Amino acid sequence: MSGPTGAQFEIASGAARAIITEIGATLRGFEVDGQCCVESFDAGAEPPMGSGAVLIPWPNRTRGGRWEFEGSTQQLPITEPARGNAIHGLVRRVRWQVITHTGSLISLGVGIKAQPGWPVPLWVTISYAVDGDGLTVTHGVHNVGDRPVPFGVGAHPYLRVGMVETDDCALRLAATTHLPLSPETMTPEGVAVPVAGTDLDFRSRRPVRGTRLDDVFGGCEPDADGLIRHCLYGGGKAVEMWTDLAFSWVQVYTADRFPGRGRAIAVEPMTCPPDALNSGTDLITLTPGAAWSGRWGLTSR
Repeated sequence: MSGPTGAQFEIASGAARAIITEIGATLRGFEVDGQCCVESFDAGAEPPMGSGAVLIPWPNRTRGGRWEFEGSTQQLPITEPARGNAIHGLVRRVRWQVITHTGSLISLGVGIKAQPGWPVPLWVTISYAVDGDGLTVTHGVHNVGDRPVPFGVGAHPYLRVGMVETDDCALRLAATTHLPLSPETMTPEGVAVPVAGTDLDFRSRRPVRGTRLDDVFGGCEPDADGLIRHCLYGGGKAVEMWTDLAFSWVQVYTADRFPGRGRAIAVEPMTCPPDALNSGTDLITLTPGAAWSGRWGLTSR
């Protein structure tokens, strides 16, 4: 299908089904037993509010689009003009190449060329796999240049528990800290502080109703099996997001006007906080020829 997202690829296994787009390698839908686990959008529409986006080679925002690399100032395109930032990486609106597509798995790849603001080329892959009632997403990044390069990875799903209204849900996060942001730029202003004793402590589930969030959380603690878990509950069911230890940050955003739904909630796993290209916090650095991979996923229960 032509349009803003290109071809649409379906994968399925048992009761689980997902739809991935060619442009952006976006997660356009994931459902189990016909019940939506993420907010979706029409195939012919632009993904609303970053829905389902892949955020590489940096998630979230780079203040002013500027950062330093090997003693030189890099200037990225300003893709959030209202705040003067470069936002959400370089691969959201490019056509990805299908590497493998079976009944239950699809892998796609795209090259990030050396360009103004980004000096080292990368080869980026993503795999989506469904199995039973779950979805596993595996990110890969390969440094195909001749210099070490730092980067970060993120994703932008809006969680949903079937037909339950977002305001009738409750949220639990594994995060122990909160990172203050400048209201003008939505980039860090100060250091991460503990959530304990504040109204941003979601370590035990709390109602979404009345909550307004566009906040960065860190210090995400894993369970005994080594996975970090965040969860949205509603109507006696839940959609659980799990991540490996690389995704120790999460941005949570409550949108008031998601098309067709109204209130919606994005739970965005990230390997680093906003403006990490400047702060260096939790950036991943790859030497020439080296590769990295990280995983997260969704489970309906």
